[in-house]
Amino acid sequence: MFEFISEKLGKAMSFFSGKGLLTEADVDAGLRELRMSLLEADVALPAIKHLLGIVRERAVGEAVLKGVNPGQQIVKIVYDALLELLGSETKLELKGAAPQVILLCGLQGGGKTTTAGKLAKWLMDTRIHGRKQTVMLASLDVYRPAAIEQLGILAEKVGALGFESDSDKVPVRAKAALAAAKKQGADVLILDTAGRTVVDAELMDELADVHALAKPSATLLVADGQVGQSAVEVAQAFHARVPLTGLVLTRMDGDMRGGAALSMRHITGVPILFLGLGEKLEAFEVFRPEGMAGRILGQGDVVALVQKVQAATQGEDSAKLEQKLLSGQALDMNDLKKQFAMMKRLGGMAGLLDLMPGMGSMKDKIAGQVDDKMIARQIAVVDSMTPEERRKPMILNGKRRLRIAKGAGVTVQDVNKLVKMHEQMNQMAKMMRGGGLQKLLGRMR
Repeated sequence: MFEFISEKLGKAMSFFSGKGLLTEADVDAGLRELRMSLLEADVALPAIKHLLGIVRERAVGEAVLKGVNPGQQIVKIVYDALLELLGSETKLELKGAAPQVILLCGLQGGGKTTTAGKLAKWLMDTRIHGRKQTVMLASLDVYRPAAIEQLGILAEKVGALGFESDSDKVPVRAKAALAAAKKQGADVLILDTAGRTVVDAELMDELADVHALAKPSATLLVADGQVGQSAVEVAQAFHARVPLTGLVLTRMDGDMRGGAALSMRHITGVPILFLGLGEKLEAFEVFRPEGMAGRILGQGDVVALVQKVQAATQGEDSAKLEQKLLSGQALDMNDLKKQFAMMKRLGGMAGLLDLMPGMGSMKDKIAGQVDDKMIARQIAVVDSMTPEERRKPMILNGKRRLRIAKGAGVTVQDVNKLVKMHEQMNQMAKMMRGGGLQKLLGRMR
């Protein structure tokens, strides 16, 4: 995420490195580099002017500390300016009597339907007002039958309530969805509206009618985060007809320029609430300005990293594995496979490295050595073993390893590496025996 803009800003800010003190001329020259970097990242001009104005004011004023490396000081100033540009963290507000209505809108292909499924899962996984939410998904896209079918499949996948109607009239479907949500006791009703390839009067009139009818608690614009300034223009057009309460930026996992993310909050005044980070239903997170600013500047996002690890390590399997580690029991190949599965749930190695502080320059090198394909190969190796071999890896002689390698489509060396990894994991488990973990933690403290 943000590889392009991170690289550009990194080069621009390196202009300040090695200088004893920042003069006004130094700042102006550096700001020209920053301006070019932001323009190349497709950041809207008003947002660029605002950000550079903040940086200049603080860089040539009292904010520059004597004795502090100017390059480091500029990073801090730019970080603070990015936070002001992105706005404060805003949470999704759901108040009043059930069912609370969330209206999703946006252009065709922006990811509304997938976002509806992700949002439903997030709402059901997140305890609002101290309890789990019941969510209904309803499609108002009468122009694309495939969209209605897709939303029904997503509802089934995430365990949300589905909605069916034979009507091809949007107002009729909206009224029926409201009645069904109330009858079935849904806490939240998510309405997925139709999109168009371009903003047009017909789309806006229909959306305004649905908004007036449904009286939603939240109206969220779902926009493709990779399209740059055009996403800002789309947001302005929608906000002019219906009062948007939040933005969801999708496809934020791609190699994008980052212009939309930095521009939309400042120009529209509408807060970014969520980020879509891929096709998987779990690839969805609450927007945090501090996290985005940190990623843009290559500083990572520790909070998001911890949240991902916590989410991925929940469940009975993780509890059993933790108990094995703490008690010093020997771990088998099934335990190793569970660890690989957890890595996949975390979004793969590239996604993890993106969140780790200070890994920006090393990310490509490390991800190349421990990539997601390697994890898939290791899982395939374990799957090619017999149940007895998984439970007792010590019986894996040369003949067995050759058979496993052929079955998994890998080399014997790959099988040997996995066995070595298993041995190292058990060596760690032995260290836990007799309170070894507690002793280690005590030394660290």
